[in-house]
Amino acid sequence: MSKFGELIETKVPVLLDFYTEWDDACKNMHPVLRDVAAALGDKARVIKIDVEKNTELAEALRVKGLPTLMIYKNGEMKWRQSGEQDANTLIGLVKEYV
Repeated sequence: MSKFGELIETKVPVLLDFYTEWDDACKNMHPVLRDVAAALGDKARVIKIDVEKNTELAEALRVKGLPTLMIYKNGEMKWRQSGEQDANTLIGLVKEYV
């Protein structure tokens, strides 16, 4: 959990993707997140978190539906939503916090 604190305590926005390898909706998000990361460059970070390898964190954040996406900045959650999103929507959301 202490590593999670280090991940989100940044001046640039962090887009977190909570996923599993076996979920189709999560698989559909992989290329979308690559596009988001490429479009934002060093203005933000995109981090994927496998809920099966990080069950304690997923439970602490009450991740139920997958994929669950969150935006953090300076350690504070700014946005959260479960389900698939398109790249343009995510890029726009993250840019609000740059």
